[in-house]
Amino acid sequence: MSMNTLKKTEATGKSINEAKLKAAEILGVDEEQIEIEVLENATTGFLGMGAKPCRISAWVKDDAAGKAEEFLSRIIPLMGVEANVEAVETDECLNVTMEGAKMGLLIGRRGETLDALQYLTSIVVNKDRESYLRVTLDTENYRQKRKEVLEKLANKIADKVVRNRRNMTLEPMNPFERRIIHAALQDNELVTTSSVGEEPERRVVVSLNK
Repeated sequence: MSMNTLKKTEATGKSINEAKLKAAEILGVDEEQIEIEVLENATTGFLGMGAKPCRISAWVKDDAAGKAEEFLSRIIPLMGVEANVEAVETDECLNVTMEGAKMGLLIGRRGETLDALQYLTSIVVNKDRESYLRVTLDTENYRQKRKEVLEKLANKIADKVVRNRRNMTLEPMNPFERRIIHAALQDNELVTTSSVGEEPERRVVVSLNK
């Protein structure tokens, strides 16, 4: 990609493809890197008279994955950690993974550092975007491992609530972890879950169904 900073342009051509190729050249990027809107379709006119070319508006696609990789590649070394960052954008979200030594420093206590990095990355990625893109940041498969631990905890707590017939309040958790607890017990007809308190001390309460 060239250093051309132009982000949007208009172009014309005998066909949409020709106009798109011209727009990509003007913007200084590959054809696959632009999105277009057809402003006017080409017309042949009457007996070749009054023919009009196709006119399109074209702009460079927002490279969310590139933004995330660039941001984290600058931030992580400042934390004394070396890691490879890879971001893959899907229709639903942007999945970012980090690999390297001392990943525990990037995870932090109960994933607090990882959550903070995810939040900051989300801000960077979604700046100037028209539609919000959810960002998931992970390393060493921490998210899945933590999910499994919390699901086991949820079922263990539910068993205690039923056995002792007494409500139980869990330790403070972030929204991601609370959602896991709620989801793990949503089909348990013996108990119900709710959240109490204010962030960052908000907790899940597991109550006996009456």
